[in-house]
Amino acid sequence: MLVLRPVELTDLPQLQQLARDSLVGVTSLPDDTERLRMRILDSCASFDKDVAAHGPENYFFVLEDLQAQRLVGCSEILATAGFSEPFYSLRNRHFTSASRELNIEHGVPALSLCHDLNGHTLLRGFHIDAALVRTDFSQLLSRARLLFIAAHARRFADTVITEIVGFSTDEGQSPFWDAVGKHFFDLPYVEAERLCGLESRTFLAELMPQYPIYVPMLPQAAQACIGRIHPDGQEAFDILEREGFETNSYIDLFDGGPTLYARTSNILSIAQSQTGTVQTGSHVDARGSYLVSNDSLKDYRAIVAELDVQVGQPVQLSAPMCAALNVTEGSPIRLIAL
Repeated sequence: MLVLRPVELTDLPQLQQLARDSLVGVTSLPDDTERLRMRILDSCASFDKDVAAHGPENYFFVLEDLQAQRLVGCSEILATAGFSEPFYSLRNRHFTSASRELNIEHGVPALSLCHDLNGHTLLRGFHIDAALVRTDFSQLLSRARLLFIAAHARRFADTVITEIVGFSTDEGQSPFWDAVGKHFFDLPYVEAERLCGLESRTFLAELMPQYPIYVPMLPQAAQACIGRIHPDGQEAFDILEREGFETNSYIDLFDGGPTLYARTSNILSIAQSQTGTVQTGSHVDARGSYLVSNDSLKDYRAIVAELDVQVGQPVQLSAPMCAALNVTEGSPIRLIAL
């Protein structure tokens, strides 16, 4: 059985292996022992804190194969993007110029450096083992974060964003970076993303052009990357799009990948998840597949389970399900159909 849970310091060696295998552009998962160790400790402290409103907390989850005792994925929630330092993006909007004498009005798309997205809750760090791509466990890894937000709403903003990794070649080249960022840094795309993961995006963003970049002046290959998703990032995009997330006018600073946005209260797994109580049993008459979580904080757990769910009735769980969720008879749970 696979279970999603908060990260622990003992996960560090396996987490670093996940970092090595992750897609270039997942900068919140650096392949660096000390950085990952600090990320884990920061997450543990966030789960331990008693907070009344969203702040700098970072909630880091891992997906564990209980039988193999192996980590097969990870994902994160940053409670407030831009809390400690500006969260930079590129805003893609039209600039309109007009001439009364010639009776001409013309709009030109332009990219402007900004930190408009400060204050939103940020989903990040999604990575899953290649063998589990496009399975129910990908949904568990992504959507169980949303069930966590539903259970602990005061810890998060009323809007949620996520950046989807933009296009790069198999050789690690990004046409967007080559046309924009590389002119201001003597660095290839992969190295820029690595530094962003090790340090922060702030020091790189501060060296980016402070004036609008007119899109028609970029090479065609770079223009084609604006809002384009890396093939390996498509599943992360699809899952959240089905949740009600939408693209907006913001793109990633380095690779031009799209940013998704949603009102927290409108997200499917938050708005439509049900709560119930556990009824233990040796046999479950399965009628459908569900994401199931407890409503705990630092002992949070979530699984995929085949269940028979009847509105207003206790939900029968088998002993292995109860053990994975760390619940007993009468415990509260939260669930949503897959």
